Amino acid sequence: MVRDWEALVSIESGSLEPENVNRAAQWVHDQFSSLGFDCRFIDASPNGKGVVGLVNGEVDAEPVVFSGHFDTVFKQGTLENNPFRIEDGKVYGPGALDMKGGIVISLYVVKCLLENGYKERPLKILYVGDEEIGHAKANTAQLMMEEAKGAFCAFNMETGLPTGNLCIGRKGRIGIVIGVDGVEAHSGNDFEKGVCAIEEAAYKILEFRKLTNLETGTTASTNVIRGGTVSNVIAGRCEFEVDIRFARVDAKDFIDKEIERIVKTSYAPGSKAELVSYNVMDAYETTDDVRTFMAFCARISKEYGFGEIEGLQLGGSSDASYVTIAGTPIICSFGVQGQWNHTPREYAILETLFKRAKFIVTIIANLNQLSF
Repeated sequence: MVRDWEALVSIESGSLEPENVNRAAQWVHDQFSSLGFDCRFIDASPNGKGVVGLVNGEVDAEPVVFSGHFDTVFKQGTLENNPFRIEDGKVYGPGALDMKGGIVISLYVVKCLLENGYKERPLKILYVGDEEIGHAKANTAQLMMEEAKGAFCAFNMETGLPTGNLCIGRKGRIGIVIGVDGVEAHSGNDFEKGVCAIEEAAYKILEFRKLTNLETGTTASTNVIRGGTVSNVIAGRCEFEVDIRFARVDAKDFIDKEIERIVKTSYAPGSKAELVSYNVMDAYETTDDVRTFMAFCARISKEYGFGEIEGLQLGGSSDASYVTIAGTPIICSFGVQGQWNHTPREYAILETLFKRAKFIVTIIANLNQLSF
């Protein structure tokens, strides 16, 4: 397991480097194919490929799905200064935690089940290569929903929480970049001829701030702003980036309408604005079936000595949302446990690679006790 973990981490697969992502896709394809899976690639152009695979396809039952992603946030060359390594029981390397360890866990869960003659249900993998960029410019989300539809349950192999608890809900995220154009002019000689793009952006930023409603779980924050040239010239251009989070899928329509309104409204006469980019990940809602699945997993964990766990709702996004929208109950954060995602400090706890694999095998072996 550790050798395979190292092999996958050593294939750099930053989301913005599709050729590298495709190499990771090939590795995933080959590994699961070697276990008897019928695997095929998902075309996610212009992003890196995804992989779908099925084994026990002849069994007349709803499949069990393993989902997640093999792209990372790290650029090519990161591996040189941060190679795969184990130090004091912690595993380091780009994507070791988020979420290549989880893919390896699923590989060995399947290997264990098949070698022990498991024939109760088909087993399916659904791994993509553009999750970290929110499937920008691709139809990956729609393909995931199509592939996840009709399954019995799913394990999203995302980063495991340090506590060992699992995730049963995540906020959706809309990430936007707004570009504002004003009229550049000397702030002393031609003040009245200028229109300050930064001032217009400031009005819009305050309007976005009004979207925050902690009771409904919606938050909006402007976290990056770029504009102007020098201090004595009225800014002719400004761009800012807004992060919007929402707890329910049905909140997205209202937010989209507000984005359109704020972009179109001119607060400083003579200015204009455009939506430069728009990126969305839907919310992973905690449905009744998700709660039922979580209660079952918690019972199995306690009965078989894996400890007491609970389901938590988190603010970060994941593709568990699309599996849920497809109607398949899914639990997230079944991957290796650790922390500091997306940073050079990212690490996973070595022992959880093995513990989580045993736990998931035990859950699947007892699925005949679960009903929705």
